[in-house]
Formats: sequence, structure tokens, C-alpha cells
Amino acid sequence: MKKIIAMMMALAMTASLAACGGNGGEESQTPASNDPATSQSVAGTETPTELSGTVLCVGSTSMENVMKTLAEQFGNDNEGVTVNVEGGGSGAGVEAALNGTADIGLASRALDADEEAQGLVGTILALDGIAVIVHPDNPVADLTVEQIAQIYTGEITNWSEVGGNDGEIALIGRESGSGTRDGFESITDTEGACQYDEELTSTGSVIESVRNNPNAIGYASLSNVEGDDTIKALTVGGVACSEATVLDGTYEIQRPFVLVTKEGTELSAQAQAFFDWITSTAANDLIAGAGAVPVAE
Repeated sequence: MKKIIAMMMALAMTASLAACGGNGGEESQTPASNDPATSQSVAGTETPTELSGTVLCVGSTSMENVMKTLAEQFGNDNEGVTVNVEGGGSGAGVEAALNGTADIGLASRALDADEEAQGLVGTILALDGIAVIVHPDNPVADLTVEQIAQIYTGEITNWSEVGGNDGEIALIGRESGSGTRDGFESITDTEGACQYDEELTSTGSVIESVRNNPNAIGYASLSNVEGDDTIKALTVGGVACSEATVLDGTYEIQRPFVLVTKEGTELSAQAQAFFDWITSTAANDLIAGAGAVPVAE
């Protein structure tokens, strides 16, 4: 009888140990991430949100060099984001921002009162000099703002009247609605009075036309002509068009590069991140390298 009782106790202890061992194995296979609190903590601290998608900037062709430089760097730093920069002129940039067909409009002029009344907001990205350009073989090296105005309004028609060779001056400029044209005409006080021989739709076309005509004169953004020895930038009143003279205000023909957005319209996460970065000091070197004068401090 004692042997039977002892055997029954031994079997009971063995069954108990087996049961404990089974429960321990099941517990060790349960992943920690099944705990909701643990999963949220890991997600909140170790998985940062990455930017993705596209950003569309439309407008001033004068701003293309600067904007494409910034877009390329931002894309390199944020592999999930593509920033597209398209021209069309400042008027197109203002319209794109107004109707929402672009994330950011580009205007190489300040917004007017009517545009601001429609809820548009202009943020100055940089300053830009408008260089007055001629063919490199033209002996004229300097003109005053008054002489430039007289040339573009038809009061002066021959290069010999300003110390150059005998030759009728060909007046090259931008199309109506261009920010470069608006800036040039407002500064030279020639709005509506310029006698253009050619009105072209891009900065590149103006440069090309002047490059191919020894008697031509044109105007173009500093960022587009700097370092181009196939044309010649005149000094204006004895002051060269450069980043330094634009920043200190001694070069008279200059204008702002403006980012246009609409009040009350929220930018996408990637567009907001791009906007914040290009208007910070972190982008200053790239803006300067592209030929414009940064203003962020």
C-alpha cells in the first residue's frame, strides 16, 4: 500500500513539472511587440517619418538657375522627394500660386496690391541684379540709367551717340508680364515706353539674341550672365553688376526673387520642408553659388 501511494505521488509531481515547463515555453515565444505600449514606443522613437512626393515650382525664368540648384540639393538630401522647377514668367508663377496648380510660384518682382488683396503672400528668397548686356565686341563699357532709358525709349538710336561704333541699336527685351521686364522698366522709368525690336519669352533667348547681334542691347538676370564671356555686362553709372554691389545697393538696377504662396492654403509636408529650407541660412551658399544674393540671416 505504501508503495502504491509513493508511486501515485511521484506521477503527480512529474505531471505538475511538465505543465509548468509547457507554460514557460509558451511565454518565451510571445513577442514583446505584441504589447501595444511597447509597439507605440518603438514606433515613436525609432522610425522617423520620411518625406516623399513631389514639389512643383512655376514662374520666373530668371529664377530657374537658383531654384534648380536648390531643388537638386534638396532631392539629394531627401531621396523620396522630387522638386520640379518650370518657367513661364513671373505672371505665370503668380497665377499658378493663385489657382493652386503649383505648390510655390516664382516671381522676379514684388507682388502688387491687387495680388496681395487676393491672398497671395510674397517671401523674398534673394536679390538679383538686372545686368545690361551687349555683344562682347561692342566698345561701349558704361552707361548711366538715364542713357539706358533714352536708348530703350528711342531717344538714342545709334551707338555712336554714346561713344560706340556707328550702328543702329537693336533693342532686345522680355515679353509683357515678365518680372525681369517689370523690374527693368520700373527702375529705368520706361514703363509702356520701350521701343523693342524683339520681345522674347525667356532670359536665355535674350542672351542668345544679344550674343548673335553686334548692335544689340538687352537685359538679363545677373544669375544668368555671370561668367558668360560670350556677352558683355555694362557697368551702370560706373558700378559693375555683382553680388556685392547688389547687396550694398550701389548697383541701381536690381529686384527681388520672390516665392509666392497663398494665405490659408496649407503646403504639403514636402513642399513646406523645401520652403523652410530654402529660406533659411542653410541654403545661402547654394543661392550665392547660383549667382543671386541671399537675404536669410
